[in-house]
Amino acid sequence: MLGSWYLPHSRDKKAPTAMLEALADRLRSAGFTVTLTIDNNDRRTFAEAETERVERAEDRAERFGQYADNAAARSESAWKRGHQIADGIPLGQPILVGHHSERRARRDQERIDNATRTSIGERDRAAHWAGREKAAAGYAAFRKNPARTLRRIQTLKADLRAVEKWQRGESAKGQTRNTGNPETVQELAVEHAELSEQIAYWENVVAEAEKQGFKVWSKSDFQRGDYARCRGTWYAVLRANPKTLTVPHIFNGTGRTVVHADRNHYSGTSSLPYDEVTGRMSAEEMQHKQDTAK
Repeated sequence: MLGSWYLPHSRDKKAPTAMLEALADRLRSAGFTVTLTIDNNDRRTFAEAETERVERAEDRAERFGQYADNAAARSESAWKRGHQIADGIPLGQPILVGHHSERRARRDQERIDNATRTSIGERDRAAHWAGREKAAAGYAAFRKNPARTLRRIQTLKADLRAVEKWQRGESAKGQTRNTGNPETVQELAVEHAELSEQIAYWENVVAEAEKQGFKVWSKSDFQRGDYARCRGTWYAVLRANPKTLTVPHIFNGTGRTVVHADRNHYSGTSSLPYDEVTGRMSAEEMQHKQDTAK
């Protein structure tokens, strides 16, 4: 027991003041004396929190791996136990009803059946925990996947722009915030600081990935007639936009390695975000590639 109440998934985040005040009011209505103190400055940095999340995922991976090994061992033991009993029974030997051996034969049959069921059940448990182990072990790679990180940065920057509008007294995301309230002003300042910190952290992750060879594509890398690769298919670039490429509809890439700009061969267009692009070729390079492949 922690000896306290807490709000799940709230650590290292701005305190949900309205929710806490509502809880305090309900406790007061029940006869409790409540003093509500909120300090949004008493928290870990985002980098510290992220490091702990990775460490906890590694601990889970180790624990789940042990669970999987134990279940696999129990499955193997049950399988051997069942086969050991079965090996003592002559091949094809039926249960002799009325014979003095009937009771033992039925007991052996039940034991074999139970052992088989246990073996299958433990095998399934082993597979379950092995899957959990793989997911936990891949947490860091999942979180720091460059393409996914770029999308996360875009979302965070959109949230930051909304906060900055609210700070200026403007509307964002269909709502406004009362900047005449000192508490609201403080909350927005905390949100701004948290978002800025997260953006800086994830931009550093992308910068490190670039040092390892990851390419951050942009409008300046493409022109009409180039080809962009996405999920193993090359699409002709119809237009390079600030945030996306206009290409023949991605459904045209089903079962094909190259989708050209010839309108006789495609219907409709798609917007391809730069964070989903994994390669580029000029029209000349694509022509040479296809000529060589003939």
